[in-house]
Amino acid sequence: MTKQYDQAYFDRWYRDPALRDTAIGGGARLARKVALAVASAEYHLERPIRTVLDIGAGEGAWRAPLLKLRPRLQYLGFDSSHYAVERFGARRNLHFARFGDFEHLRPCPPVDLLVCSDVLHYLPTRELDRGLPALAELCGGVAFLETFTRADGIDGDVEGFHARPAKFYRERFAGAGLAPLGSHLWLSPALRTGAAALEVPE
Repeated sequence: MTKQYDQAYFDRWYRDPALRDTAIGGGARLARKVALAVASAEYHLERPIRTVLDIGAGEGAWRAPLLKLRPRLQYLGFDSSHYAVERFGARRNLHFARFGDFEHLRPCPPVDLLVCSDVLHYLPTRELDRGLPALAELCGGVAFLETFTRADGIDGDVEGFHARPAKFYRERFAGAGLAPLGSHLWLSPALRTGAAALEVPE
């Protein structure tokens, strides 16, 4: 049975009162992630961010906290959930696309902040490899690629989770030209050469 990212899924994992403090979409936790990603991108760009691309955006949960920090930024999101796009697409600038569609899809110029949060570890390897080059090509600043591995304690949605080693992702991200900054953050190929030696671990 194919996993369904329908309203019931988002209600369970993002809005269940019993999971208020630990849910995937917990407001305080999300705000900290957004603040970290924005600050890191602006540090390396040396200016406020103007554009954000969110791949695997779900209901567009990142949009509101991003706009709270930077009211004038342009947010663009894509997700494979028909429910999320039909319900929130017009209001939150969400569009339908599967991750593998980014093998060919280039919907915008490279953005200041690219977000792909809690997505990659649910993708089959073939689809991940098809879309992965787009993450580097569409990122002109910093990418927030929140991804979990077999070494991590997974507390939440484990249906369809691919328990890969961390090396799997490190090698693929590096192969695409992204440089690790820590805390799920990766520096774009465009900025990598200008980074100080200790800003980017070897």
